[in-house]
Amino acid sequence: MVTEQEVRESLKGVLVPEVKRSLVMLNLVRGVTISGKRVNITLASTALAEETQDWIRTETKAVVGKLPKVSEVEVEFTQVKPSELNQFGHILAVMSGKGGVGKSLIAGLTSVALKRQGYEVGILDADITGPSIPKMFGITTRPSGNDTGILPVISKSGIEIMSINLLLPSEDDAVIWRGPLISKAITQFWEDVLWGKLDYLVVDLPPGTADAALTVTQTLPISGIIITFTPQDLTTMIVRKAISMARQMDKPILGVVENMSYLYVPEIDKRIELFGKSKGEEMAKAARAPLLGQLPIDPELARLCDEGTIERYNSDAFAAMTQTLTRTLSQTMSAKAK
Repeated sequence: MVTEQEVRESLKGVLVPEVKRSLVMLNLVRGVTISGKRVNITLASTALAEETQDWIRTETKAVVGKLPKVSEVEVEFTQVKPSELNQFGHILAVMSGKGGVGKSLIAGLTSVALKRQGYEVGILDADITGPSIPKMFGITTRPSGNDTGILPVISKSGIEIMSINLLLPSEDDAVIWRGPLISKAITQFWEDVLWGKLDYLVVDLPPGTADAALTVTQTLPISGIIITFTPQDLTTMIVRKAISMARQMDKPILGVVENMSYLYVPEIDKRIELFGKSKGEEMAKAARAPLLGQLPIDPELARLCDEGTIERYNSDAFAAMTQTLTRTLSQTMSAKAK
């Protein structure tokens, strides 16, 4: 007789068309019962359109029906809230005290770095009034779903993304909302989106320490915060407020990233500190967390972001940041597990 493990293993081959992730990774398999050669499978219908459910039913019957000693397969759907299906290994929030320091860029690069390490990754774009994540990843597709939930949009490398810009009639439309509506939208992205099983959910916070940041830090079980800043004295002064907020909210700071740290001119093999002397070590000391990276002003990175191909970016500075980030996460998460 076929085993439940064999059935569940076979369901890893059934991909939900809209996101190209399996029923297992989306955590949609709710039950498997076996009686002789008959297999009954219960799946969650969460965020799945009727035509998608029909396709999944047919595909599931075909895949499981190929297993030895299986002669009959029945598939039924049940309604489940997305929040009951979502499972996150770690949730990382990328934060800054002010705008214009490349916070969304660091959120995007952090996600790309983790995806390249083989992790399942998603990005929740909580910057409701200034969403730039979809543009960086070249995503214009509207999310699909039904009354029970929404499916995120998948990037070229397989990163799940949800942003308010994907729901607007035009990406140029302004979101002119007061704080409570912004907070509600962030909460819905957390509760009503079917993220499934993710190793890391990266949250791109808006600048500052007001309503949106409070909503995220109070509602989401944040594993750690990455602080982004640039070398200017004004910026580092304001970023200290973000550090202070993280401590007051009792959220661990995993590390700090200095963006626009310098401009490298290859023709003369020289680094030019356009915004002043590096504050990397100083900010790491203030945050009592490691300096994860110092990224230069890179025209190639700017070009890739404008083209929506940030996932193609490579540089020595980014590789160094990836290595430090991976090591820090491994050490931090291991310490928590003890």
